[in-house]
Amino acid sequence: MFTTRIQLTLSLTVATLVASACMPMSKKAGMDYPALVQDDVTTFQAFFEKRFPDTEKADYINGVYSIDADARSQWESLEEFPPYELSVDQGKALYETPFANGSSYATCFGDGAVRSQYPYYDEDRAMVITLELAINECREANGEKVLKYKKGDLAKVSAYMSFVSRGQAINVDVASEGAYNAYMDGKEFFYSKRGQFNISCADCHMRATGFYLRADVPSPGLGQTSHFPTFRTKWDALGTLHRRYGGCNENIRAKAFSAQSPEYRNLEYFQTVMSNGLVFNGPGSRK
Repeated sequence: MFTTRIQLTLSLTVATLVASACMPMSKKAGMDYPALVQDDVTTFQAFFEKRFPDTEKADYINGVYSIDADARSQWESLEEFPPYELSVDQGKALYETPFANGSSYATCFGDGAVRSQYPYYDEDRAMVITLELAINECREANGEKVLKYKKGDLAKVSAYMSFVSRGQAINVDVASEGAYNAYMDGKEFFYSKRGQFNISCADCHMRATGFYLRADVPSPGLGQTSHFPTFRTKWDALGTLHRRYGGCNENIRAKAFSAQSPEYRNLEYFQTVMSNGLVFNGPGSRK
């Protein structure tokens, strides 16, 4: 699938990460889950530091523009009048509009600057909670209909909340057995090959990042969840991270999971953990 050049430059680090992800691991109470996870984070981030020694770690929140100078100059020009600006304004209006019962999103989220609190593992419900899931749960709790997860009003509300949260640190804690199990499920998803093309997330966003696949350079896996929801030129609209996950699955001819499925929530959890130490800077704009 990839060129000989990419195959020759595949580092031992990626091979080790893939092997460890596929290796069964005992999940017992009393294990030092934070230490195990930190080892993964250190190894994952070191891969990109070695692959792109001229890229500052903090810059990975800018996706492919952290490693592609030509694309970056075009993107910076676009950011002078960002295409998501109107969506943020609309999201603010939606956020401040009272529900039928007189409450509002502020009843659930205060001033909305809570991006750094998501995703997290809910011990009582034994599941990962993402920001978009929490937005809809806020609506349900106040007698409102849920919104579609991939785009539209939910993406706008999420964009506003992300915008007012810019600069908040990514610091997802994996401290319990349940959280670690969800993390490991997301890790396995990231490194497992699927679809007719037999490609994993790591194939594109670790092995192939920095190289051209057709007309595009895949973005680095580090920092990928920091800038969503994102306005994509291809969509001509704002979309959520899980919309992008679905598109990636379809691109490799694999059946996509539903937005906010356990598979995608656990994948988001794992990917966000891998970006611990960076900051949230959504919403973003991409090709």
